[in-house]
Amino acid sequence: MASLASMIPQLNLGRTRSYVFRLPLFTRLIIVLIIGFWVVSIQSVWDVRAWGSLIPKETGVATLYRTNTFPLIHAGLFHAFLNVIALVPLLERFETEHGTLTSLLLFFGPLSTIPAIIYVVLERGVLRGNTAVLGASLWVFLLLGMEAIKTYRTNPHFKVGTVNVPTWTTPLVLAVFISVLVKNTSFLGHLCGLAVGYLFGLGYLKFLAPPEKILRWVEGKMNLLGRLPHYVSVDQKTYGRFGVLPVSTPDPESGIQMSYLGSTQRLGP
Repeated sequence: MASLASMIPQLNLGRTRSYVFRLPLFTRLIIVLIIGFWVVSIQSVWDVRAWGSLIPKETGVATLYRTNTFPLIHAGLFHAFLNVIALVPLLERFETEHGTLTSLLLFFGPLSTIPAIIYVVLERGVLRGNTAVLGASLWVFLLLGMEAIKTYRTNPHFKVGTVNVPTWTTPLVLAVFISVLVKNTSFLGHLCGLAVGYLFGLGYLKFLAPPEKILRWVEGKMNLLGRLPHYVSVDQKTYGRFGVLPVSTPDPESGIQMSYLGSTQRLGP
């Protein structure tokens, strides 16, 4: 009879370590920022969550920074851990395909600000609420929306019994399940991220991406490829298709998640 140990899938620590060591630069930065904000939130002198979460009635021109800080701040260690595990494979793939500088400008720009503003308008203007949100799962669903559109173009349907289900609906179904099964999650927040991800994947928000000509000039002027380990060039022909330094060849994989505060609600588990 096979032993219990032999029946349990073995975790390939070597492959996991190799994958982590090859993560591109911006993905590493996001992990560090999420962990850093969690560490700072342990102290009681400064309420990091109140400062950085997306609170509709406290979000205005003077506090627009909230639209960029809320994905980096989490309700606790477990919440941060789950979101990092879900986010890293998706963000790594995006950075590998689009470049480090493009990822930096988009995720600390329109890919955070636009879904955040949509959420604030709907929550405050339509629902007349003030539920604050925080957590990286908005980015997770945004990236899932992009991936779903890619999948739909090559594989439009999958079968559930005898029914053909559009593949683009997969993250939408996931958002519904998470909102039902996980306490204190923001279904509206997830939908806002997902909607922007769909629009970006369909090409309607392509104009938001910074011009590659300017990015190439910046990369060349500052010699970013030479100075920064694990940097991914916007010019995908510089070092092969993905433009990565030889020391950091990417290994695309995928996986997923998001969270909420205010009335202690969060975006994701």
